[in-house]
Amino acid sequence: MAIQILLEEILKRKNMTSKELCRLIDITEANLSILRSGKAKGVRFSTINKICYYLECDVGDILKFDGVLEVKSDEE
Repeated sequence: MAIQILLEEILKRKNMTSKELCRLIDITEANLSILRSGKAKGVRFSTINKICYYLECDVGDILKFDGVLEVKSDEE
């Protein structure tokens, strides 16, 4: 995936559990797990806004571009 999600690292650094973050940003644990694992195909800006607010971080702290152009195949 061209975009890496570094949410796990920020949670550890802030000493916050994913369950606590779920409660704060009003998202299910299943959806946060998909985001943390990097399997999410998209995420709402409002969700990113809440994550950054409660973790006191910047978007660039949780989302990183790996330098690879990801091209979607016609079969998907």
